[in-house]
Amino acid sequence: MAGKNFTTTLLVSQTPTEAFDAINNVRGWWSEGVEGGTRKLNDEFIYRHKDMHFSKQKLIEVIPGKKVVWLVTDSYLSFLKKEKSEWNDTKIIFEINEKDNQTEVVVTHQGLIPGVECFEACSNGWNYYLHESLLPLITTGKGRPDKKEEPVNLKVKQ
Repeated sequence: MAGKNFTTTLLVSQTPTEAFDAINNVRGWWSEGVEGGTRKLNDEFIYRHKDMHFSKQKLIEVIPGKKVVWLVTDSYLSFLKKEKSEWNDTKIIFEINEKDNQTEVVVTHQGLIPGVECFEACSNGWNYYLHESLLPLITTGKGRPDKKEEPVNLKVKQ
């Protein structure tokens, strides 16, 4: 399935370390309401978006200035009709490389492939958060994360 996973690339003039630090500042680009650790190997965090999305990620690979890998250990996407836990056991991979005197960040959601129900909506979501929030966080120090909201327990709805 290589090449079919959702993948996007960011190219910035900041250093690999600056890109790495921004990626790990999940509250600065994905959601201010993220619960848990987002920086060290084996840290776990929860992301929620209203009553639509719950996911729990575990950092399974952390190489400073080079790579971060999250394993989705639990998820519930209420807007899906079939498999609401479609993200379970998928990986979000951030690979950081130097390229032509710039820093390239390649983001892959391994397991988010064409044919799964969430592909279109989730790809659009990733494109927004990565290009409209992580990219400015890396380049200007200011992202556009979701604001912190009252938690909704989606697990009750299963």
